[in-house]
Amino acid sequence: MKITIVSDTHCQHERLGRLSGDVLIHCGDMFRLPRSGPKELESIDRWFGEQAFGLILCTSGNHDRALQERLKVSDQPFRNAIFLQDRGYLYRGVTFYGAPWTPMLRSHAFFMDDPGLIEKWAKIPTGTDVLITHTPPAHVLDVSSRGISLGCEHLAAVVQTVAPSLHCFGHVHASRGVHEANGTRFVNASSVNSQFEMVHEPYEIELSSSNGRGVAKVLQRATGE
Repeated sequence: MKITIVSDTHCQHERLGRLSGDVLIHCGDMFRLPRSGPKELESIDRWFGEQAFGLILCTSGNHDRALQERLKVSDQPFRNAIFLQDRGYLYRGVTFYGAPWTPMLRSHAFFMDDPGLIEKWAKIPTGTDVLITHTPPAHVLDVSSRGISLGCEHLAAVVQTVAPSLHCFGHVHASRGVHEANGTRFVNASSVNSQFEMVHEPYEIELSSSNGRGVAKVLQRATGE
């Protein structure tokens, strides 16, 4: 299964053009806080509909107020993608699970305090193959351009227990990249740099089965990596 991953497109999704594969994942921050409304939501939904995938999954990020507002009236805000908020999705024998919550940024969308984060991450089921969050786990591809670790300690503890084959996220633009530890391939798929410039191509990951467990292999990295 070829999985294409993007994150933090910040209203620049159309610059990615037309993508193809088996599964497309967007890890949130589709918009920017000053530009997050129904118009922007319709734009990315239209872009989702132009992509050539068997399945499109997404979750939200701290800039995605338009999604937070739409979720008040519908738990599925898109016509052309499946939105995951504390829920799983089984596709071709692969179990996906997505959650948007972000620590620290109280004034942003999808903020959650420590007790809430503990409760939310505890819902991630054992047996999850592909975990989709916006925030990274603490100390994994989470260092900002100022050298500050912005990942979530509570998420890191749960990921260590659940041990998904693939954990994809974004949020910290400066730490885009791939890391492997304890059998999990971690992918920070931010599409923009710290100046919000669209400079990265999507990641492509091949997810194959080995001894009943998924193995995530990087097929492609952004130019210059």
